[in-house]
Amino acid sequence: MLVGLISDTHCRWFTKIPNPVIKSFEKVDLIIHAGDIGDLSYLAALAEIAPVEAVAGNNDTETVAEILENHKIITVANKKIGITHGHLGKGATTPKRAYNTFADKQVDIIVFGHSHIPFAEVIDNVLLVNPGSVSRPRSKDRKPTVALLKIENNKIEYKHIKL
Repeated sequence: MLVGLISDTHCRWFTKIPNPVIKSFEKVDLIIHAGDIGDLSYLAALAEIAPVEAVAGNNDTETVAEILENHKIITVANKKIGITHGHLGKGATTPKRAYNTFADKQVDIIVFGHSHIPFAEVIDNVLLVNPGSVSRPRSKDRKPTVALLKIENNKIEYKHIKL
């Protein structure tokens, strides 16, 4: 199972999905959006590529926040994935807040956003992944990023993709 990870699109800054995102996600079975979508039309456009799971972020409109949860857990290829934006909860950093959101939920993977910085680390046997941001990257090189998550034969692999 191949999963495309995206966050912090803030789609007010562009009106369509950038071609590098479409190309990066062309073979995915599922797309996870970790919040700060900007507009529901962006999720509809992503759904033309693959089914979408998403959560609301702190900069999403009231309409988005009314429809989407702040965090959720899904199961993909027998792995429990916690999805959150990362702006809520206890912790001094975004990864800590994301981890603490699911600390007692026995998840295998946590996908989060908010910081606009690509991140991946294993904490207590849980893989935390932030795909970064497509529209407003804050990494040192300021490159827009997404990530791919591959779950196969009970093995989890990930990679960030600079667009």
